[in-house]
Amino acid sequence: MKVAIHQPHYLPWLGYLAKWAEADVFVFLDTVQFEKNGWQNRNRIKTAAGPQWLTVPVRARLGTAIADVAIDTAQPWARRHLRAIELAYRRAAGWAGYGEDLRAFYSRPWGELAALAVANARWLASALGIATPSRLASELTVTATDPTERLVEICRAVGGTTYLAGRDGVQYMDLKRFRHAGLEVRAQAYEPPIYPQLHGPFVPALSGLDLLLSNPLSALAILRRGDTWAPLGP
Repeated sequence: MKVAIHQPHYLPWLGYLAKWAEADVFVFLDTVQFEKNGWQNRNRIKTAAGPQWLTVPVRARLGTAIADVAIDTAQPWARRHLRAIELAYRRAAGWAGYGEDLRAFYSRPWGELAALAVANARWLASALGIATPSRLASELTVTATDPTERLVEICRAVGGTTYLAGRDGVQYMDLKRFRHAGLEVRAQAYEPPIYPQLHGPFVPALSGLDLLLSNPLSALAILRRGDTWAPLGP
């Protein structure tokens, strides 16, 4: 049982989604602190003027858990994001199939960042053809606060035997703890694949929405092209 664990990200990028596709269960780590200027509430799409950030405005004090971060509903961010996406991709091959889904998504009254990011990521994964089920860390019986021990407990809680680590995550993990818990660790090395895009020269590391709308029939195969995994020792 391969387990991937990651903080909720808004409009997540290809490496995030490839890790999800490789796993047998994906866990949203919504119990850790919100990171200002991170990926939890923003990502990029590609427009005729180049890459554009789409950022969800939030109200969060330092140390607030992602699950408790409120969206700043006084700002018309959803209308702006939908408009930007439509202008960028209305001529894309996937717009006819997914445009209405996106309009429905952005018409919902989102109040909490975690709910928005999780729903958005689940929709994007499903549209890409990723069938791996997902869970919320906040719904599991996990009490550890140490970063490594938290991951170990989550893996145990969902019946995992292998933890799929991201490239950055391996820098702070104590691999010996995974070994003592009987868990294998495999590390991802994701190289964003080149694929047909609108609006000029190729731009890597955008939201997975760009791949889906640009290449709806081959998106999953393209996504997996950039994925490699390697076992890690203690």
